[in-house]
Amino acid sequence: MGNTTAGAMRHSAIVRIALLAIVTIFSMGKGTAMERLDRGLTIAPGRGGGVYLNWRLLLQDPKNVGFHVYRSGGAGNGREQLTAEPLTRTTDFVDAAAKDPGGLAYEIVPVIDGRETGETAKAVVPAEGVRPYRSIRLQGDYQAYMATVADLDGDGQLEIVLKQPNFNVDPYQKPGYWKLSQDTYKIEAWRLDGTMLWRHDMGWSIEEGTWYSPAVAYDLDGDGKAEVYCKAGEGDPRDGTGHVTAGPEWLVKLDGATGKPLAKIPWPSRDGFDDYNRYCRNFLSLAYLDGKHPALLVERGTYGLIRMLALDAELKPIWSWESAGEYESYKGQGAHKIETADVDEDGRDEIVFGAACLDDNGKPLWNCKFGHPDCLFVNDMNPRRPGLEVYYGLEKAKERGVCQVDARTGEILWAYEGPTKHVHGKGMAGDIDPQHEGIEFHAAQQDGANHWLYAADGTLLNQDKMGGTSPNCLWWDADPQKELLIKGEISDYNGPALDKIEGKVLAIGDFFGDWREEVVTSLKGELRIYSTNIPASTRRLCLLTNRQYRLGAASSMSGYFYEPQMGRLALED
Repeated sequence: MGNTTAGAMRHSAIVRIALLAIVTIFSMGKGTAMERLDRGLTIAPGRGGGVYLNWRLLLQDPKNVGFHVYRSGGAGNGREQLTAEPLTRTTDFVDAAAKDPGGLAYEIVPVIDGRETGETAKAVVPAEGVRPYRSIRLQGDYQAYMATVADLDGDGQLEIVLKQPNFNVDPYQKPGYWKLSQDTYKIEAWRLDGTMLWRHDMGWSIEEGTWYSPAVAYDLDGDGKAEVYCKAGEGDPRDGTGHVTAGPEWLVKLDGATGKPLAKIPWPSRDGFDDYNRYCRNFLSLAYLDGKHPALLVERGTYGLIRMLALDAELKPIWSWESAGEYESYKGQGAHKIETADVDEDGRDEIVFGAACLDDNGKPLWNCKFGHPDCLFVNDMNPRRPGLEVYYGLEKAKERGVCQVDARTGEILWAYEGPTKHVHGKGMAGDIDPQHEGIEFHAAQQDGANHWLYAADGTLLNQDKMGGTSPNCLWWDADPQKELLIKGEISDYNGPALDKIEGKVLAIGDFFGDWREEVVTSLKGELRIYSTNIPASTRRLCLLTNRQYRLGAASSMSGYFYEPQMGRLALED
């Protein structure tokens, strides 16, 4: 596929977004249990003054739903309708007349067939006015290290689950990597109003690093309230050098509303692993293995032996698998993240755990035998070909260090054929270029010698650094493309800066407001959630209603942080 004009590709992308808005409702699969979300009404300063509001379009909304906007407070002190006709093109609104908005209250009311429903979403502007982000003051001057979102109490509003402090130990034993844990990790749950619900101390049996301390937050048991699942140990089993090499290891289920431990089962054993660096690599993820019910995935291992365990809502085994015996060739194929997606279009999720894939029943589906990939993304990268694709950036490769494969079969579709040296970091995958159809992929070598930005069809677009090894991308403005987030600045690809944010990026996703995405950042003693205030040009279902996207967001505290991917959006029968 060659280049097309920017206008034609932009039109194609707009058509794809319109179709996506229609079909996302079907994308969770038949019988899939869904969380109940509120409108996620968000307020921010208008870009030209006034107050900007945006809110969710929900899965249960009929196609013809519209919205009225009401304002109360201020000089008139009464309830005033701001919309002459129901809003049907977007789920956002600018109240340009709000000159001194402090204390104003807004309501969003759905309208169906010309009649208002009984549902309302309300938000009050703080007395000091509006800011382009929500702020949560933490209980001390610590900084969060990772974060995710979940509805922990069943009220339809998402809470923030974070892990702190901002410190990381890598199990690799080369000098300069592993270091003594300075503290214990704590998992905290916070409401958006700044109320801390609970704190769980992971203890000295969990070393202070990404690979020792996976956690996910999701409603696995279907009671409408998410649980938190994490790795745990007992006591203080550190040896004289500070390493944890012995002692019991557990998977623990925490009550989402209270943090109280509810259940625990043994974590996959260290036995059979040949060294500390390899058995200290641990992951959690989620999948709909039967297409209807969520399952928890527990993994140990990356560079050698790999063990995988699938559990149901009662933490009973569905299946287990390991890269041994007849599956010896799967050793060392692990990544720094588990990606789950329906790669074979059977309605059930498969597990892409690196350069290999397990079917929903725990049986291997394919094995590229590339070795360990640092970069891994699964999505419908190229709309010109059927099915999903996988982008890889490989840590060690004499050839094909950057490549794309068919997600159903593992067949190589295109590759960089030159030698590479440690393609490093999580990379980037997102549709950032309107002149090329599909999703672009960026990867880079750790030493900075090579950088690549590829189009979905394998066209090399440039070899710019683009901020380093792992730029972020997100939907932020009104067009179909994603924007880049590099060093605190949000901008279009090859375009001007749009906005700036502060803090370390912890998570990106459609957590509140309309279909554009939020950025969760960490500063000393503070958590911030940045939202766009750019008026939209179309409306789209909340992205969390897409199964692959939702599970990706839930797993952002396990392994490298990846922006959640949308996957396939096909109509169900």
